[in-house]
Amino acid sequence: MAEKMPQSYANHRRFVPVYHFVLSLIFLLNLVAAAWQLFKHPGFSTAIALLVAFGLIGVYYYSRTFPLHVQDRLIRLEERMRLEEILPDDLKGRLGELKERQLIALRFASDEDVPDLVRQILDGKLKGLEEIKKAIKTWRPDDFRC
Repeated sequence: MAEKMPQSYANHRRFVPVYHFVLSLIFLLNLVAAAWQLFKHPGFSTAIALLVAFGLIGVYYYSRTFPLHVQDRLIRLEERMRLEEILPDDLKGRLGELKERQLIALRFASDEDVPDLVRQILDGKLKGLEEIKKAIKTWRPDDFRC
């Protein structure tokens, strides 16, 4: 069995080729074909086909974004619990100042990196999701994601 490559900023994003590339292309082609058919042969059935094509794109989009929002909520909860355990007392009282995206970015940081990163975030030195992720020295892999 091949050994997994350690997770890092460069490889932490997850792409599912069938979902992200094949299905998106199929739904886009279906939308273009339905629009073309409506243009060439206007009528009730071709208008319905175009509406269904838009509906399928909506289902495609929301079938990914709704679970991601739930995942983000769980990550926020997990990170708040983890930070409550590992942060020094002077930072624990400031946990409420961390924004949602900052908590989500911190999920990849090792326990050793977290106090310094949180301090930098609260001091305004690190702001955005990408900036925080790039500042992580030792990555904590997320092997359970889908």
